[in-house]
Amino acid sequence: MDDEHIEYRSGYKYQLAEDYHIKTSIKPKTNIDTQFIALDKQGNLVVKSGYAWDGTSGPVIDTDNNLRASLIHDALYQLMRKRKISAKEHKDRADRLFRKICKKDGVLSPVAQAYYEVLKKLGKPSTDPKNAKEIKRAP
Repeated sequence: MDDEHIEYRSGYKYQLAEDYHIKTSIKPKTNIDTQFIALDKQGNLVVKSGYAWDGTSGPVIDTDNNLRASLIHDALYQLMRKRKISAKEHKDRADRLFRKICKKDGVLSPVAQAYYEVLKKLGKPSTDPKNAKEIKRAP
């Protein structure tokens, strides 16, 4: 029997080709393991192969120097949107990690700081479950 339609989400630019691991300061009370993101109680984040994300937001141009930070940040914000971790408790840590990874990957410190300030001021709606990517249907 064939399905009569597909369900999908749009708006992604990149898809991770292999698992990515990083130690973070974000430590949930229980281990989290979703289809594409895992975060354990020690702060070990795994973004799994196949994860799709949209790169940096707003007028910021994606570069080799900010793409890894955008992957990590998008995964953490997604966990907040899904209420797997508290946005109130962890948003600033995720934003600071974005800044740290940008600097480590070659973004100039004043530019990374500007990114952080924008995330700090404007990023909260992206942690809200109401702003999750909508599921679309075709045909």
